[in-house]
Amino acid sequence: MAKEITSRAQDYSQWYNDLILKAGLADYSAVRGCMVIKPYGYALWENMRDALDKMFKDTGHVNAYFPLFVPKSLFEAEEKNAEGFAKECAVVTHYRLKADPDNKGKLIVDPEARLEEELVVRPTSEAIIWNTYKGWIQSYRDLPILVNQWANVVRWEMRTRLFLRTAEFLWQEGHTAHASKEEAIAETEQMLDVYADFAENWMALPVVKGVKTPNERFAGAEDTYCIEALMQDGKALQAGTSHFLGQNFAKAFDVKFSDKNNKLDYVWATSWGVSTRLIGALVMAHSDDDGLVLPPKIAPLQVVIVPIYKGEEQKAAIDAKVNELMKQLKAAGVSVKYDDNDAARPGWKFAEYEMKGVPVRIAMGARDLENNVAEVARRDTKEKMSLSIDGLADNVVKLLDEIQQNIYNRANAFRQENTREANTWDEFLKLLDEKAGFVSAHWDGTPETEEKIKELTKATIRCIPLNNKQEEGKCVLTGNTSKQRVLFARAY
Repeated sequence: MAKEITSRAQDYSQWYNDLILKAGLADYSAVRGCMVIKPYGYALWENMRDALDKMFKDTGHVNAYFPLFVPKSLFEAEEKNAEGFAKECAVVTHYRLKADPDNKGKLIVDPEARLEEELVVRPTSEAIIWNTYKGWIQSYRDLPILVNQWANVVRWEMRTRLFLRTAEFLWQEGHTAHASKEEAIAETEQMLDVYADFAENWMALPVVKGVKTPNERFAGAEDTYCIEALMQDGKALQAGTSHFLGQNFAKAFDVKFSDKNNKLDYVWATSWGVSTRLIGALVMAHSDDDGLVLPPKIAPLQVVIVPIYKGEEQKAAIDAKVNELMKQLKAAGVSVKYDDNDAARPGWKFAEYEMKGVPVRIAMGARDLENNVAEVARRDTKEKMSLSIDGLADNVVKLLDEIQQNIYNRANAFRQENTREANTWDEFLKLLDEKAGFVSAHWDGTPETEEKIKELTKATIRCIPLNNKQEEGKCVLTGNTSKQRVLFARAY
């Protein structure tokens, strides 16, 4: 079968693109910079979305939906936010097309249908949401507001890559309003913990929790908290952010509330989000040269069963066993498929499901039935084993848990091996160029030094880890005093 993909060692970037396309996660579209998320990729996103949605609701949040379009005047209200996203905005100026009188069959923009006010296609929703919250909030009794929305956003990227950076992508964005600074900060930290929990326990992706430097903060935020993950090529990827917005948006949109003492004050705000970029992280963190490696908890398909037979009599006997097994697996909450399509040979199917990263593959033939066993293959290690059909469902459930943990352990070991300390500029450069990964180094705390390091190496400060050890040291570039190390890396 023509399913070969470029190896990671040969060209990591091409390997990634090959894998996304050939595993059926996404495809290019007729719109430059946009992608089509194919059914298998969307099923993966749905599993991520459903798990996160439950975690949000378990922490008291509710879902709502706000318009795709933001009036330009509202978008401009919070200056830092508007400035931060201005270069990526798509703008609607007209609302109608008409026939071109000079070119039959063609359409042109009707110049008489210009909007009174231009509309920004949302790159993020703070402006439209906080303008709405102004009408919802009068008193402390109206707080907190704990709202999330699942939506699409548009950021007009010029250099795109499937899932990692596209002009349109899917995400969730939480926008909460609070009566105190302390409550808003607690919300920001809580949602960071939710993201880290999801990344590690569902995606099997170890992450570093930290805060961004002022240079790297979300536009309009007082503080940006983040989770950072390490990909197999040694580059970092920001896997989620949670922002403490202070009172900046409340002041921009004049959102005040009357407190318990009947005193007026501005509301405190947070926002937080993750996107379909997580699918890119999942692919790059775990997969290999033969295809996807998916953690069972979010795999669209956890188990596939392939029959091997000659003649209808053998097929009927295998069907009976498989139907019983599938009932038991489904009862245990396992997503399972019986691929008895006779249009493809078993070997082709094995390769296909390996490419798609299905965690467990079960092959069952006539001889297996005679011996009351089935061949079970695990995708993460490619190990094959012969297991008794008696109790097979229970053993598969245990195996899925084992695979989930093993994928995490492998990624965690990789991150630990590729997180190193640098104490001099020469060490810093050597680690970045020879080893990549996270480089833990002292920084003097100035934005000028941060920018200079980025200019010289293309490495950025990914985060200042939470609960960071305080230690005296010298900045790797300037030699100035520093009280803690920060994590540098080249990144996506």
